[in-house]
Amino acid sequence: MTAVLQRIRQATVYADGLLSGEVGHGLYILLGVENGDDIDDAAVLAEKIAKLRIFEDAMGKMNLSVQDVDGEIMVVSNFTLAADYSHGNRPSYIGAAAPAIAEALYDRFVSMIGSKVKKVATGKFGADMRTDMQTDGPVTIVMHSSVLRKK
Repeated sequence: MTAVLQRIRQATVYADGLLSGEVGHGLYILLGVENGDDIDDAAVLAEKIAKLRIFEDAMGKMNLSVQDVDGEIMVVSNFTLAADYSHGNRPSYIGAAAPAIAEALYDRFVSMIGSKVKKVATGKFGADMRTDMQTDGPVTIVMHSSVLRKK
């Protein structure tokens, strides 16, 4: 699984033209599920993200987690994170998990991260989505479950 985290001041997501979710200060997460990912990938990412100290403390040092700042999280599915761009100019997405598997793991991740923070909002899996966000920093981190699991 690949997660792209952005520290935000606020974010909204529209799915198929309708407001799907909105959050305030916290994290915006693009989540890509890849072939071979399983529930352990979702668990290790949720745990790490909830505790990742990327929010500033009173001294201006990134020393607090999204839990510490009582932050909110927006999670948006994004199969294009599994893009293989190594050949030609048109990316291949064969590394992305099949939709039924990806949606189930996406839902599990949302549930797991949701148990750790006060609010989680989402887009709609597989929908055409538009997002608006105000980044904070900007602070952006790309995280791979395979690194955390040492696959």
